[in-house]
Amino acid sequence: MAFKDARKGRGLYTAEVIRRHQLSPHVVRLTLAGDDLRQLPRHGYDQWFRIFLPGTDGPADLSRMPDQFGMTGYLKYLRTPAGNRPVFRNYTVRELRIEAGELDIDFVVHGDEGIAGRWAVAAEPGEQVALIDQGTGFDLLPDADFHLLVGDESAMPAILGILRDLPAEARGLALIEVPDAADTQPVERPEGVTVQWLPRDNPHATPGELALAGLREFTPANPHLLSAYVVGEQALATEGRRHLVAAGVPKHRIMFVGYWRVGRAS
Repeated sequence: MAFKDARKGRGLYTAEVIRRHQLSPHVVRLTLAGDDLRQLPRHGYDQWFRIFLPGTDGPADLSRMPDQFGMTGYLKYLRTPAGNRPVFRNYTVRELRIEAGELDIDFVVHGDEGIAGRWAVAAEPGEQVALIDQGTGFDLLPDADFHLLVGDESAMPAILGILRDLPAEARGLALIEVPDAADTQPVERPEGVTVQWLPRDNPHATPGELALAGLREFTPANPHLLSAYVVGEQALATEGRRHLVAAGVPKHRIMFVGYWRVGRAS
């Protein structure tokens, strides 16, 4: 189920925080657990979900959350009284251990910016959340002879998940921009896929610019058989797609999504 089919996903899963770990300077990993997670389907790749977080004005009423996020589900969400309405954000499965009923989520944090990252930094064991499974955004194209994966730190869990699940014979290139060299993570990948980490190492640099520059240096050898996945900051996604189309890559072979935009709170 790709991004365009996400509203077909159904099922509300509740869980609680059991561990918090500062994985790197800008990444906090939370582990959730609960019996519901034993029923969560494992899609692999960049499996993502909508997560409902505790509200800022007190305990959130998770019992009134929808089990699907189409128009009807969103209206049900809005009917929850504002004081008890949880905040929702979209996140990627980092690791799902169905047998143990555990789920790891990596949150990118930048001080007090954003809502989800700020919550993750302070989350304590026992805090309750709920999530709706939304499937995957990545489609494995059976005829692809090269996989190009490009993103900033917000896309890191998605790209690492795709690399983990690509066929062993896959060939490709992954460009992953991160705030700091210390934010890089171990990579499980096919031998034929090269991973380039692009640390900004400059707090004033614009996120996504390094990844976009790296993408613009890439010229596909066979554009009609390329599979491209460009996600993260809005300009990276849109400008990256524009470059690939100009290089002859058919539009339907490019998955691009702007997760967020510089200057706008996520």
